[in-house]
Amino acid sequence: MYAMRLSPSIDLRTPKPTSVLPRDPSRDSLQSSSIVHPRTLPVAFGPVVRSSSLDCAARRRISALSAVSQDGHTLKEELDDSPVLVELQPIGSESQFDRVVADAQQLDESVIVVWMASWCRKCIYLKPKLEKLAADYYPRLRFYCVDVNKVPHKLVARAGVTKMPTIQLWKDSKKQAEVIGGHKAYLVVNEVREMIENEYTA
Repeated sequence: MYAMRLSPSIDLRTPKPTSVLPRDPSRDSLQSSSIVHPRTLPVAFGPVVRSSSLDCAARRRISALSAVSQDGHTLKEELDDSPVLVELQPIGSESQFDRVVADAQQLDESVIVVWMASWCRKCIYLKPKLEKLAADYYPRLRFYCVDVNKVPHKLVARAGVTKMPTIQLWKDSKKQAEVIGGHKAYLVVNEVREMIENEYTA
């Protein structure tokens, strides 16, 4: 008895007919309604912002910065003339302190002296806020800072500083007013601003 070996063969020229179901009109309408146009997004994704609108906004912003103001200066130059903050100028010796208050007296100006310490957390937190305040009064009012650990104790006692931070206003080589910053920073800044305004309106 012999086993017969069969090799399958596929005739590509005569494909088998497939059964075709009749088209359902309701199904066609369902498929057409679920198609999303490639230029649109569902409402859940929010409005589409096209790149052309972003380019227009950027061009308007650039043109605003380069626009010329009435006095002949550009708006960018005006912004550069108004600093956001002014660093407190350090005083490291008693002789430097005397020179600062003497120069202010000759110019008939006041100076703000911030007495602080490197170990004082309130001083560290308050300093950048005072630098922003200094920018509001620049350049008519100068702000200085003194680290009590880097100057002779005689100078600290002469200024009458017992707590840190202490913010003092000096004029005519004399202490005119002071604010002791023992509470929240924004309250201290408000008190310092009030102290300055009272000096200018006096």
